[in-house]
Amino acid sequence: MARYFDVHPANPQARSLAQVAQIIRDGGLVVYPTDSGFALGCSLGNADGLARIRSIRHLDRHHHFTLVCSEFGQLGQYVEMGNDVFRAIKANTPGPYTFILRGTREAPKVMLQEKKRTVGVRIPDHVTARALLDELGEPLMSSTLILPDSEDAPTDGWAIAEALEHQVDAVLDSGDVGVGPTTVIDFTAEDDPILRRGAGDTAPFEE
Repeated sequence: MARYFDVHPANPQARSLAQVAQIIRDGGLVVYPTDSGFALGCSLGNADGLARIRSIRHLDRHHHFTLVCSEFGQLGQYVEMGNDVFRAIKANTPGPYTFILRGTREAPKVMLQEKKRTVGVRIPDHVTARALLDELGEPLMSSTLILPDSEDAPTDGWAIAEALEHQVDAVLDSGDVGVGPTTVIDFTAEDDPILRRGAGDTAPFEE
């Protein structure tokens, strides 16, 4: 049965964040709010957690999972960035962007794209999401929560808790989830890096 945590959007309660973070450390799968909808998240290297995400979303093995970080300084440990890419990402984070980059040796192998060895990374502009990440002390392996046969991400945390009560371990809700998917920028692409146009402005990445 999924536990439901309702926290304040500006000052999420530390006790609730600590409980959700412990569920993640214990191998649990949680739903949490971001600036681009709710997301599913689990701890680094949690292969069972990723399998549960694939099952919930009906994803194939080629899906790009995202490493969600609380601050820019964490990215260099997990992905390779040249000077130009470094500056471009720093100038546009935090925000509703997902960046596809080649993973380093520190990137969780279970989430690397099979052939290209790439991974998505992002820093959400959302108080509760970043507070949870700070409490956890490390990034989350994550994927946007979009249920099968649905084009849009759900925005009601309590309804998610009811729908996924036997498939996730906790739902963290602050009542201020963002709407709309992230813009996806693939810095490993040979030509156009804009993989998906979403909430983030693509102008900084246009040639």
